This record gives sequence, structure tokens and C-alpha cells, in this order.
Amino acid sequence: MTIPPSIYYDEKERKIVLPQGLTDGKGMTDMTEMEAYTLWTSQNLEDRDLTEELAAIKGDVEAIKDRFYCDLEFGTGGLRGVIGAGTNRMNIYTVRRATQGLADYLNERYPSPRAAISYDSRIKSDVFAKEAARVLAANGVKVHIYKQLMPTPCLSFAVRELKCQAGVMVTASHNPAKYNGYKCYGEDGCQMTNLAADAVTAKIEKVDLFRDVRLVDFEDAVKDGMIEYIGDEVFEKFIQNVKAQAIHPGVCSGAGLKVVYTPLNGTGNIPVRTILKEIGVEDIIIVKEQELPDGNFTTCPFPNPEIKEALALGLEVCRKEKADLLLATDPDCDRVGIAVPDKNGDYVLITGNEDGALLFQYICEGRTEAGTMPERPVAVKTIVTSEIITKIAARYGVELRNVLTGFKYIGEQIGYLEKDGEENRYIFGFEESYGYLAGTYVRDKDAVVASMLICEMAAYYKTQGISVLDALKSIYDTYGVYVHSQGNFVCEGEQGMEQMLETMDRLRKNPPKAIGGLPVEVFADYETQEKTDLKKGTKEAINLPKSNVLGFDLADGASVVIRPSGTEPKMKAYYTATAATFEEAKALEQKIAEDFKARLGF
Repeated sequence: MTIPPSIYYDEKERKIVLPQGLTDGKGMTDMTEMEAYTLWTSQNLEDRDLTEELAAIKGDVEAIKDRFYCDLEFGTGGLRGVIGAGTNRMNIYTVRRATQGLADYLNERYPSPRAAISYDSRIKSDVFAKEAARVLAANGVKVHIYKQLMPTPCLSFAVRELKCQAGVMVTASHNPAKYNGYKCYGEDGCQMTNLAADAVTAKIEKVDLFRDVRLVDFEDAVKDGMIEYIGDEVFEKFIQNVKAQAIHPGVCSGAGLKVVYTPLNGTGNIPVRTILKEIGVEDIIIVKEQELPDGNFTTCPFPNPEIKEALALGLEVCRKEKADLLLATDPDCDRVGIAVPDKNGDYVLITGNEDGALLFQYICEGRTEAGTMPERPVAVKTIVTSEIITKIAARYGVELRNVLTGFKYIGEQIGYLEKDGEENRYIFGFEESYGYLAGTYVRDKDAVVASMLICEMAAYYKTQGISVLDALKSIYDTYGVYVHSQGNFVCEGEQGMEQMLETMDRLRKNPPKAIGGLPVEVFADYETQEKTDLKKGTKEAINLPKSNVLGFDLADGASVVIRPSGTEPKMKAYYTATAATFEEAKALEQKIAEDFKARLGF
């Protein structure tokens, strides 16, 4: 089918619009994906990779459908998808379209809007960042862009420091190499919340990606001053703000801490090494194969510090060097994973929940002893994060706020405190997926400050003759043993999306009465915003935004929470078990996980 110039593709309806009286002779039923494919192949595409990909899938109905069955969704996390050709892929055209919608949103709300842009080491991240800058500048939005790749927290910092009304971070965080993404930030330095994201989405849906996007030449916009590179002083100020979060300043100097560090071929190399030098960590050994930016992630196909395989090379170096600590940051350096030596001479990975508990205990204890704990201190965690934090907070008189999954909700709480002139009350926020933040200088998770505090904590305990594992055992001895795990259920493509929705609907309408042999005592539905106490037969409201999340509180402090991922094609289940010993808790957690997986049908 050849498409005349008068025919155009309606992005919202996902169909070709024909002039009145014209017919293609084939009808429109079940042809939308093929029509979209035909439209793309009729364009003089600027990216040769896209042209070659479209030619390679000619006649492959399933491959075409996968690329065109929907538009890449702009959610509260922005865009995220596989790099490639089509409306359901990350490419210069989907990035331009989203940015045009963002520009329209900004110009409707602000007289002279400004935006900051950063990007990570992923394939085409630098290209997508420049394309976003070109669109914003063409729409009269002043752009501040980093000269080189920079972590997500540096983007959040730049938004606030440069008094921007928005920010764009080109990253797919810890996803495999075939992915890239585009996270949007508001003027508060937080990722956009639901209301703002919905408003941007409404603007994007009005944009035809081939006809309605405004563009300027990047270099011309630099010369004209509409695009400006962010100066080194902004990064230096970021580092000083990180350093100010120290609990025991100077403790690393002379402590003899030996650290192995891997940025997993991402953005953390310079910022993390800079802050560790600043606080006196002198013995830093870099995992050479993962030191420099590499969007192919050839030595760690899943560059996620939650996954043991991603840390394999780092663990090898640790064993060889007899290091005190392994640090690993993900590609956009907003998450950090660690490993520490055990008594047998090998290394143990510390989970996100465990590391968060260690840091929270260290901060509370250290600030209390130093007299720097603010009045009415506040900490924030997500609803899927360990309840051991509740016990630590109670011990030190810290108000603990629970929020939905997503660090933007933690940043939002800092914003509420700031509006009341009380941002100094905030001491720590974290989520189980290895994201942490101390301080209010940024409003997203920050692996730079987390790396600093982890090293400082390890050095402090070393000077006390205590290992990190000793400190973790002390926490469990004090508050009880908590074991957590996560189940990931991949649901790719259109069929997978339907499966996710059907599964959540089934669990919502017919929640299990027991899981792993433990009765369900409380059922929470965050979409209906209602919590049911099955023992008492009472209901109460959940004072959080609506979200497609279900929670099951079981007997003996165990629990299960399930939700569709907001950034990946999968469902996530979070399991918790508590017991007097680690062995008992682990056995119970496995029983709960196996039973729930069987109920899901995976």
C-alpha cells in the first residue's frame, strides 16, 4: 500500500486517516499496525538504523505488530522501552514527540520556562538528549545540558540549582542494554507525579510525530544561547552537598578501608570516586572491565546491583584484594549494591532492605550521639520496604511516613516539609530496590551519597572492631529477624499486558484467604484505597494516591505485596517473613513465595 502525501497517521487512534471519498481497497479492520509500518517506511527517516530495521522486518507480521500495536506509554516515569523503530520503541521520533508535548505543557504554565537535561551511558542516550534539547529550544524553552554523561541525582540537583521548571534524564536505569528511557522531572527536582504526567500525556497525544514537532539545529541553538552547557561549578556544588551529609566526618581518613568499586559501565565512575577521595577513602580499586561507559554492558547483561551476576567481576576482585567492601552503582547511579566479607573469607551480598536498615540505624544512632538529630525527625519509606524500619524509627523517636512505590513519592514528602519551612526534619528515605537519600539537596535517590555513607559506616565500624555483618546481626538481635525476597513475573508484549491486568483483577475480586499456610489478616487494595481487617471485619481508608497495588498482611508479621512494574513489562511480588532465627524466617519466606507463585499461575 502506497500512502499519498494527503494521508496521515492519527497517533491517538493508531490509524491512517484517509481524505473523504478515498479508499485503499482493503478496509481498515485489523490493519492499524501494518498501516503504521507502511507510513514509517514511506518517510525519509533521519536515523539509518531505523530504516534498516524496518526493511529487515518486512513481511514479519508479529515483529511489525510488536513495534506498532501501541504508542510507547508516557507514565509517571516518563518513557521506557526497547530501542528501535516504531511507535512502541525508543527512537528519535518518539523522543521528539514526547518532548514536544513537554514543551507545550511548560509553555502553557510558565512565561519563560527552562529545563535541564542529563543522560547516561546507554546506546543513543547522548543522541536522545540532544534531540530533546533541539525540540525544547525550538519551542522557546531555555535548555541547560551537561557536557558529558551525569547521574540521575545530578539532574535533579541541576533542576533546582538552575531554577528550571523541568528536567529530562535519558536513562533506562538498570534495564538490559536493549532498553533506553526518558524520565521527566518537575521544578521541585522530583520525577513528575501523576497529575503532571497526565497533563503532559494529554499534550503528547495531540502531537503527530512526523508533522507537529518543532526542531532547531543543536549547534545553532548553542550559539544563540537557547542551549547552554552546565558548568563545572554545578557538579562541584553537588559534591559539596553530598559531603555535608556525613555522620562522622573524617572517620575514613586513616581507617585503612579497602574498597572495590564498579560503576557497571555507567555514570558513577567520576562522581563516586570524587566523593570517596573527598572523605578520605584512599584505597579504591576499580573493576577495570566495568570502569568506562559502555551501553552494551558486555560484562553484565543485566546492569542491576540487585543481581548477583552483575557483581561477579567485582566479587572476583574483592577475593583477590581482600577488600573490606564492594560497591556497585547502576548505569544512572541512583542505586547502589554492596557486598562485605564473611567469617569464612568469602563475600556476602547485602540486600536493599538490609542496607537501608543498616544506614538508618547508623544515621539515627550517630546523629543522636552527636546531638545533630533535628526536632521531630522524619524518615520516609515505600509500602514494599522492610517493616524493621518502623521499629528503628520508634526507638529513636523518628516519624516514619509510608508512601507508594517510586522515589518521587519520597521526594514529594521532602517538598511538603519544605513548604512548611521544615525540610531539616528529613533525615533519610529509602526503598527496598537499593535506592537511598540523606539530605534534601536532591529529590531523587542518590547512589553518590549512599556510597559515601556506606563507606563511612564501614570505616566507623572498622575502627570500633565491628564488621558490617556484626552490625546487621545486632539489628536483628534488637528488632527481630526479617527476611525479604521478590518475585518477578515477566509479561511482555500486548498479550503480557492483558495477562497482568487479568491477574490483578482476579486477585482483587477473589483475594486468597491464606498464603503459605498463614491466614490473611488484612487485605489492602490501593486502587480502591480501602483496607479490610479480616479478623475484625472492619474497613478503613488508605490515604495514598490510587495505585494498582494489592497487599496481604499475614499472621506472624509476614506479608505479600504485588503490583505491575511501572518501568518494565513484568509484575513484582514482595514477600516478607519474620521469625526468631534467620533459618526459620527463610524457610517461611520460601513457603509463602512458592504458594503465591502457584496462585498467580506462573
